[in-house]
Amino acid sequence: QVHLAEAGGGSSQPGGSLVLSCTSSGPTVDSTCMAWIREAPGLERETVASINRLGGGTRYAESVKGRFTISQDSGSGTVYLRMNSLKPEDSATYYCAARPWTPSNRCPPQASVYDYWGQGTRVTVSS
Repeated sequence: QVHLAEAGGGSSQPGGSLVLSCTSSGPTVDSTCMAWIREAPGLERETVASINRLGGGTRYAESVKGRFTISQDSGSGTVYLRMNSLKPEDSATYYCAARPWTPSNRCPPQASVYDYWGQGTRVTVSS
């Protein structure tokens, strides 16, 4: 099965930047869609970004559009989340998640449909 591992979390001042990475192992057919999903106390889980690893199509939540960028290294399969112009409300635990999907379609935005999850990496944005 698919195993995921996140790295790169930490602290940042408002306006700063962080880059998260997600490494994966297991059948690539089961991780066609890769997503970054964040969870903060008192808030619903939010799929902030997703990418179809075969088609390359991306999707972003309105809360991060224009600030976050999801990408992948085609050789290693590592998926990245570049987070720029960070705000205190971006503070959360960020999870890498995956599920199989049709190669030609963009990945779904619902966090509940993702089958495989990493352990999470914490991001804190404060002064």
